[in-house]
Amino acid sequence: MKEQSKIEQEYVTTQLDAINEALSNGLFVHVRKMLHSIPPADVALLLESTPVRNRSLLWKLIDTDYHGDVLEELSEDVRNGIMREMVPEKLADALEDMDTDDLAEMLHGLPDRVVQDVLESMDSMDRARAEQALSYGEGTAGFIMNTDTITLRPEVSVEVILRYLRLKQELPEDTDMLYVTNRYDKLIGTVSLTSLITAAPEISVEEIMEEEPEVIKVDMDETEVAKLFERHNWLSAPVVDANNQLVGRITIDDVVDIIREEAEHSMMSMAGLEDEEDTFAPVLKSTQRRSIWLGVNLFTALMAAMVSDLFEATLSQLAVLAILNTIVPSMGGVAGNQTLTLVIRGMALGHVSASNSRWLISKELAIGFLNGVIWAVLIASVVALWKQDYMLGLVIAFAMLVNMIAAGLSGVILPIVMKKLKIDPALAGSVILTTITDVVGIFAFLGTATWLLL
Repeated sequence: MKEQSKIEQEYVTTQLDAINEALSNGLFVHVRKMLHSIPPADVALLLESTPVRNRSLLWKLIDTDYHGDVLEELSEDVRNGIMREMVPEKLADALEDMDTDDLAEMLHGLPDRVVQDVLESMDSMDRARAEQALSYGEGTAGFIMNTDTITLRPEVSVEVILRYLRLKQELPEDTDMLYVTNRYDKLIGTVSLTSLITAAPEISVEEIMEEEPEVIKVDMDETEVAKLFERHNWLSAPVVDANNQLVGRITIDDVVDIIREEAEHSMMSMAGLEDEEDTFAPVLKSTQRRSIWLGVNLFTALMAAMVSDLFEATLSQLAVLAILNTIVPSMGGVAGNQTLTLVIRGMALGHVSASNSRWLISKELAIGFLNGVIWAVLIASVVALWKQDYMLGLVIAFAMLVNMIAAGLSGVILPIVMKKLKIDPALAGSVILTTITDVVGIFAFLGTATWLLL
């Protein structure tokens, strides 16, 4: 797998070098032919790997018939930048015949004025599909579902259904299940393709259908949808509204996208960045985004510095404390982030709930205490031998124990509290945790030193 990834990366790099060289030499016709000969996913990767000033030129050289396919493969930040520069009529043409979930995702990232212009440029069918998907709201099952379902009536025979499918000649992509509805479009069962193909022609759909199938409510959160797919090993699942009417289906490819986006969100949020931030975004735009996070970190660093300032007299009399002052907060920060990462992962997998959170807090409290004892003894021994001061060793040992316990508790309590407050723990948890371990560590160390050594 790694070897294949390396080969693909080298291939894209070679293509990018060749296209950039052709662009610099003004060989636009040659570039157009090259772009036409490679898959849309590779074209998207080339666009994402190209600075903004060349990206617009590359986009103009791509055949308009492939615009929709390429847009589907682009990251959100790059895609929105390109779509904002397109004429609404051209954008509507690119989005034509796109799956409902992809269509909704494309339009969601655009300003309302642009969305309205694009909707007005669409035909009535595409506009209706887009407006319906957008009405459900981002992050819901309705937003990510497809409306391309095949429905059956329970009284129809298998032979008639098979004849109908042969006349149709094609099925919606990733179809493994057909849905049985009554005359009010309410879902009453499902029939797998396997059952349909192997059943006797004369029997009715009702005899082979699975009654009361597992369904997904249209307003269910997409992360819950992903958990259901993982738990049941589904390839697809029906989506119903509040009246149990079939409105669409979700397929495994949609769920894979959700899982990938969740992973990217967790990773990028730790650094305070957007999920799909453009690597080659303009300087001012990137600076603005990063400055917000840097400002938050500066504020937390100043809080730790203010705690140190409370013990300025102690630091001026015992210079050795300034040397050792970073050890306790650093160890607490690492221990706390270990717990924080573990708990956030547990939440994402659905392992952490109100019923087991107390046990988890007790567990992390015990781990914090044991780690505190282990590393307190170790650091006390090192400092006592290094500085020939056993009392100083005891001071840093006590501070280490206190901060490791605080780190463990903070690491488990913070994400639980933040989730209840509707705050993403992946985005802000690390900063708050670091602030706590810095403040507690410095206060415990310098406060204890002031009390016992002066």
